[in-house]
Amino acid sequence: MIDKNKENKEESKIDLKYDPKKIAAAMSTGNIPEEVKQEMEKTKERLEKFKKDVLKQFNFIIGIGIIPPEASIKFEEEELLEEERAFIEKDKEKPIHVMILIPEEQFKNVKKIKADIVKIAKEIKPKIWVHVKSPVDIWNYCLDGKYELTSGVAMSYPLFDKGILGGLRVAEIHKTLCLRKFERYIVSYVIGGSFVVGNAIKTSDIDGYIIIDDTDVKRMSRVELKERLRGIIQSYILEASELAGIKNNLLSIQVYTLTDFWESVKDAHPVIFTFLRDGIPLYDKGTFMPWKALLKMGRIKPSPEAIDMFMSMGDKLKDTVKNRLLDLVIGDIYWGILTPSQALLMLYGLAPPKPKDTAPLMKEVFVDKEKMLETKYINILDEIVKVYKSYEHDNKLEVKGIQVDKFVKDAEDYMKRLKELREQIEKKSQEKTIEQIYKDIFTLLEGIFGKKSNEKLIEDFEKNLVKKGKMPAQYTNILKDIIKAKEDFKKGKLDTHGVEHARKNAAQIINHLIEYTQRCDLISLERGRIQIKYGQEKTADLIITDSGCFLIRDQEISKITDKIEKASKEEFDAAILAQKGKLQAKAPGKVFELVKRELGEFEIIL
Repeated sequence: MIDKNKENKEESKIDLKYDPKKIAAAMSTGNIPEEVKQEMEKTKERLEKFKKDVLKQFNFIIGIGIIPPEASIKFEEEELLEEERAFIEKDKEKPIHVMILIPEEQFKNVKKIKADIVKIAKEIKPKIWVHVKSPVDIWNYCLDGKYELTSGVAMSYPLFDKGILGGLRVAEIHKTLCLRKFERYIVSYVIGGSFVVGNAIKTSDIDGYIIIDDTDVKRMSRVELKERLRGIIQSYILEASELAGIKNNLLSIQVYTLTDFWESVKDAHPVIFTFLRDGIPLYDKGTFMPWKALLKMGRIKPSPEAIDMFMSMGDKLKDTVKNRLLDLVIGDIYWGILTPSQALLMLYGLAPPKPKDTAPLMKEVFVDKEKMLETKYINILDEIVKVYKSYEHDNKLEVKGIQVDKFVKDAEDYMKRLKELREQIEKKSQEKTIEQIYKDIFTLLEGIFGKKSNEKLIEDFEKNLVKKGKMPAQYTNILKDIIKAKEDFKKGKLDTHGVEHARKNAAQIINHLIEYTQRCDLISLERGRIQIKYGQEKTADLIITDSGCFLIRDQEISKITDKIEKASKEEFDAAILAQKGKLQAKAPGKVFELVKRELGEFEIIL
């Protein structure tokens, strides 16, 4: 009797040994029997030896990949007769299917190449099934609608790759992501360009074209559909590259609607001609291939209107060249010096000005006020701005090449000087920062301890705040460091990092001093505040200051002198501000008599 469990285990062991994906998955879990692990390592070593032996003999090979087991079945069906396939299936030891890709110019030697590689493979265990193909063979799978075979090559485990396997893999993954998201709209996914033609290099982009069916759009406009899908399609490019593990072969995707594609075919647009001639579909619902066949048959001919349109482009050559020169001045030189100028004004502390106001403001600030910039650089900026303004009002303006050369040289000089100006501004800004933090800290200390020398203020700070646990101990050293930072900056010994370090440390002390001052003010004010209760559960506040006493009830402020009369909020705020930091004021005895006369019997709430 056959032990089914044992048979299943053996099959599992064989799959695990030869399927790279299963090997990776098993290795990540760590649940691999020791004998299987040893066998896998041997298999890996043997495949590596096989690769080296093959490449040593055939150095023109462009790719070697292990085809996934699920795709291997399709290749067996493609290459074997039914009776041969039945014979293979009886063999318990399933072979590893290896795809060898060779350049098209070597295809005439494919029989000899395959025979020699098979000899190498016979010396390797486990069994290796060798497939030798050129890129054209792979493209023919697609042209015949056998997309699963191309997909098998794309998703093969690369032992060696000059770019074609990686490029195919990233396109296949991107196609799958797009179809999974909105298959109903995509009618064709096509690759083309140098990657397909055969003159790509390792860093070449892979040109892709996606045709979207916009003929049955009801809930949005065709333009909106195209833009929405284009956004999603573009967002999948990076994800596909990451999943494929590819850094060099980036996808460059063009999205066409079916109606735009038809219009371009009808007008025989050269781009569409190239797209149809060289493109290879990785997916097609019967849209791309029929037009490709018609083009091959010579049935797609340009309309007279299309011929006139393309011929007229030659007539516009002179104007095009002139406009390019203007674009260089306006698009590159103008914006290339205007934007950095605005940036320096922002660094100085101003809002970014309008383009027309930039040159006058640069002169006002850096030439006239700060004396940091020479007038000749404002003249360079002004001249280029004037050319731009002239073009705005007269698009027939002509610019000669010699003028462009001068503008380029002037722009280079201007930008070099702007970099120096930036250093000057940053240095001045750092000086302001050091001066400001120094001033802020000692102004706060004077507010607490009175006007004294810096040395005395630091002594009082340490004695009354640090030693009494009201401030962290390290703040004394930070205060001394800030004084030293100011001295070092004047001597030119403090760099940008040192200024930033001093600013961060100062911010900590300043925040603590402000909080401490506010707490003192609050305590002072609370001491001069008396809450009273009168009438039927009504309350009022009696505020006592050196500037007078105030009664606050129902959000109304009254001042108590010889009588109780309405007071303004400004008068009350001024009295509170003057009282900050002072000892508690005493209330005259007659105040309570006047309050009693105003409110009736009352009691003080403790």
